[in-house]
Amino acid sequence: MTRVLLHICCGPCAIAPVRELQAEGVEVVGFYFNPNIHPLQEYLRRGDGVRDVAERLGIKVIFKDEDHDPGEYLRAVAFRENNRCFLCYSMRLERTRAIAKRGRFDAFSTTLLYSKFQKHDQIRALGRDLAGQGRPEFLYRDFRSGWKEGIDVSREWGIYRQQYCGCIYSEFERYRDGLRTEK
Repeated sequence: MTRVLLHICCGPCAIAPVRELQAEGVEVVGFYFNPNIHPLQEYLRRGDGVRDVAERLGIKVIFKDEDHDPGEYLRAVAFRENNRCFLCYSMRLERTRAIAKRGRFDAFSTTLLYSKFQKHDQIRALGRDLAGQGRPEFLYRDFRSGWKEGIDVSREWGIYRQQYCGCIYSEFERYRDGLRTEK
């Protein structure tokens, strides 16, 4: 059986990928590490969602709450906001790979590959670059076919579903129309 460390950004995004991998006989261990998520209450709510989904799907999850430092993310993207997604992917995948290597996993992957809003080409190339020719390898899978399933199941289970990617920039982009402009 192949062991995969799966970076998980939130509960709803984990449902379809975990189910798909489990159906293939893969042993999945989750990894919740997301320094981009802002504010802290949002990070905590998403973490609770990951716990709920993990319990329902019967997987273990490694939580690195003690390492949650949005300042690290903000320093990495300051003055590079146009490339922030790549930098964010890099932070999370580098850490996932390091944990997977230390834990002697066969492969690592991410639930970011479930989202139709993420840049799959960048994630795939970055994951493969990080893996190089050694172990663990990067498992690229286009999990987007499970998009509707993840939404439907997360609603059925009452799992918190966020309305933006997680970073302060995506929150602003999502809700900026609510700003009052006086003339």
